[in-house]
Amino acid sequence: MKKSVIRICITVASVLVFAMLAFFYFPVLLPGNYENAECIGYIAVPKGYERVCGNDKEYTEFLRSIPLKPKGAKVMLYGSNETAKFGNLNKYAVIDLPLLSNAEQCTDACMRLRAEYLFRHGKYAKIHFANNAGLDFFYLGGRNRKAFESYMKRVYGFANTASLTKELPTRALKDVQLGDILVYPARKGHKYGHAIFVIDVVQNKKGEKMVMLAEGNTPACDIHLVRNFRNWRNPAWFKWNDNAEVQYFSVFKFYKDELRYFQKPSKNLKQFILFMFLDAETAYFSIARTCSGYSMKTR
Repeated sequence: MKKSVIRICITVASVLVFAMLAFFYFPVLLPGNYENAECIGYIAVPKGYERVCGNDKEYTEFLRSIPLKPKGAKVMLYGSNETAKFGNLNKYAVIDLPLLSNAEQCTDACMRLRAEYLFRHGKYAKIHFANNAGLDFFYLGGRNRKAFESYMKRVYGFANTASLTKELPTRALKDVQLGDILVYPARKGHKYGHAIFVIDVVQNKKGEKMVMLAEGNTPACDIHLVRNFRNWRNPAWFKWNDNAEVQYFSVFKFYKDELRYFQKPSKNLKQFILFMFLDAETAYFSIARTCSGYSMKTR
């Protein structure tokens, strides 16, 4: 009799444990974009939180309108039928934006999202990226899509985590905005740097924030939303700490001074030496900064 009671208790306890695990972990184990959201802005926000509007309303609306591939879509390697192993393990949903080349990796994905916004809204003069030497390459191809894509491929060849770290100013964690990026160059213990794009931000009445993150990776694979395995209910969102010295997103560690944002090009031409380079296909020119303190470094 006692043995039967013990067996029943063990069985009931086991069922309860598995039920609790299923309740908390089920969303994490579901396929990518299990909500089947059409775009970033349709992904459900955590209970008690609301989406915030960034300083640039138009940019905010663009980022939230970025389309997603349907439920179950996998992260694919560029130009291949193979799936990205780490990308699929780490993804919450896949962004529906075809890659331009096999060089479109983490930093390039961040630049691509920024450049797509500027291009689609006709802000061609604001499309520019710098290389490690401090040369700013401005796009001059207007609304020509082929010219834009060719320009971006050129950018992928010279811009990286090191150049973005030098080019972009830092932002205080408490002021995080949609469109910011977390980026670090190669550092001790890490042969390569990494960059992640802040694609959405929500906040509750206490002022606590959560962020949604997008990334590309190496080798080149579909840009995707990063899955948070620690957030059982809302795996598309990460808690954001305004005062943290270090924050972990996925398997990557970012320090408090590694939040950066894209800025407008300087209009003070006295600080520049104009270095013209015109190309019929890509149509761009570069500006060398005379007081930037940039130096040539390898990735």
